[in-house]
Amino acid sequence: MSFFSRFMKKNQPEPRPLFYDIVCPYCFTKFSPEDVVFRAMHSREDDENYALGEDDALNKYRERFGLDTVDDIEAIINPADIPEEYHHYTDHVLTGLTDRYGVLTRRRLCPSCHNELPVTAGKVPSNIISIIGASQVGKSVYMTALIHTLQHTTAGHFDAACMPLNAEISRKFRTLYEEPLFERGDLLASTQKEKMQEPFIFQFVFKDEEKPPLTLVFFDVAGEGMVDQDYLGLHGQHIKNSAGILFMVDPLQIRSIREKIHINIGDRPGEWVSQYDEPRDVVLTMFGDFIAYQEKSKTDIPTAVVLAKSDMLHSLKDEDGDYIKSNSNVFNNYVHRKTLNMDEFHNIDGEIRRFIGKVDRPFKDTMDVYFSNTGYFAVSALGSNPVNQKIEGVVSPIRVDEPFIWLLHKLKYIEGSDGP
Repeated sequence: MSFFSRFMKKNQPEPRPLFYDIVCPYCFTKFSPEDVVFRAMHSREDDENYALGEDDALNKYRERFGLDTVDDIEAIINPADIPEEYHHYTDHVLTGLTDRYGVLTRRRLCPSCHNELPVTAGKVPSNIISIIGASQVGKSVYMTALIHTLQHTTAGHFDAACMPLNAEISRKFRTLYEEPLFERGDLLASTQKEKMQEPFIFQFVFKDEEKPPLTLVFFDVAGEGMVDQDYLGLHGQHIKNSAGILFMVDPLQIRSIREKIHINIGDRPGEWVSQYDEPRDVVLTMFGDFIAYQEKSKTDIPTAVVLAKSDMLHSLKDEDGDYIKSNSNVFNNYVHRKTLNMDEFHNIDGEIRRFIGKVDRPFKDTMDVYFSNTGYFAVSALGSNPVNQKIEGVVSPIRVDEPFIWLLHKLKYIEGSDGP
């Protein structure tokens, strides 16, 4: 691209492409809309190509996540086997086929895992948001608080709706995550490395039809996988093809303040054993897996560094602000409406950048080297420190949606504004 063409692009809106590459929200493979395959809408006993049978690709995917295999399912139809005049397009995207028996199917599948794709796939950007972080940082709890907040509060403030992709995801999220945490006050069990979690897929759909829906894919990878090169290799695909990253850091991961926090919340020396991976280890593992292959060994994927369990920072606050000021906005919830309040963002971003730089300079420097587009945040998914794996009182998340709203801004879904 020439210098002059770059200059002109700043003054002209980018033309909308005829179609967009698809990122499968299940296996995170990236492909062209022309590469999809279809599921037949019927079966025939007199034609082995249309007979019910096993789908090896789908069952391989389901086996990875401990799901039951499907023994009898309709056949796969490859568009290459159907004459072009029987291909159906919507907005320049292949969305249907009429098979040799005259039956129309619009069940588009990922060519890799054979899961059914969202109806908007290929028509709008496949923007995926990933939650990553080392073990024990509370990714499952944060994911639950975030989706709950998006559905019940944030979506309404941005003229949108946050909905699960299908009824099965809705049921699993409600029964395994939302009800235990918000109705019973129970902490969620840590995701086990050997128990891979099927992605939770939601869509953030704006009432303004000019804005394409944003697909939210929360891939609850077990934290141990973030420092295990082989394990990350299985799941690095979803990070590489993400439009945005929520990178979680637990204050107890940070060696310089770990003991002070433990003592201030009532633990006695010797009562705890450090089982935390250093935040920098996660960054270095990610670097080896995919950032090294980016231009200039740096990624420009917008990355929100999310300091979790901000309620623990109460034990560090002081008047001088050596760590966190006693009157810090970190401890107060804030509601963004219509736009991202840039003043509020810059205040939190600046304070947490300074805090991380003071307590874990190697991590901060590593982030600066490998990530070119970052924002720093502090959140509390629970609003208070749990006691004996139970939350006393009402779960009251603090600022959990702010990193997501910042990603909306970076992806040009919403604007930023000065002041309330």
